[in-house]
Amino acid sequence: MTVQRLDNVAIVVDDLDAAIAFFTDLGLEFEDRAFIDGDFADQTVGLDGIRSEIAMMRTPDGHGRLELTTYLSPEASAPSPAVPPPNTLGLHRVMFAVDDLDATLARLRPHGAEPLRDVANYEDVYRLCYVRGPAGIIVALAEQVG
Repeated sequence: MTVQRLDNVAIVVDDLDAAIAFFTDLGLEFEDRAFIDGDFADQTVGLDGIRSEIAMMRTPDGHGRLELTTYLSPEASAPSPAVPPPNTLGLHRVMFAVDDLDATLARLRPHGAEPLRDVANYEDVYRLCYVRGPAGIIVALAEQVG
């Protein structure tokens, strides 16, 4: 048996409403919001006393989904350093293809998103940049230009 698809990527955030607003302005569509707790949650996650709230967001093409999670208990732990650099081991970033990088950045700036450096041009095929998203995660943006 093989993998059927990538179902979703989960991101733990401290402010669910702000994360929903960020990813909505990025262009994702809000699907649903729910509280998660009980034995199945403890069993799945491997922690006791799980109580969390999640929001599911999907890409406009319907193929990609983000699960935004905020932990009510146990309290989420902060990474060290608080804003890890891009070369930190583990999940590196989430990348989205966008149709207009400049317009996307303009929508995300009110959420505090600024490119980590300048927007880069990759061989006149893509314009690319990394921004910090909710909970300090790196969100990569790519606009195909050639």
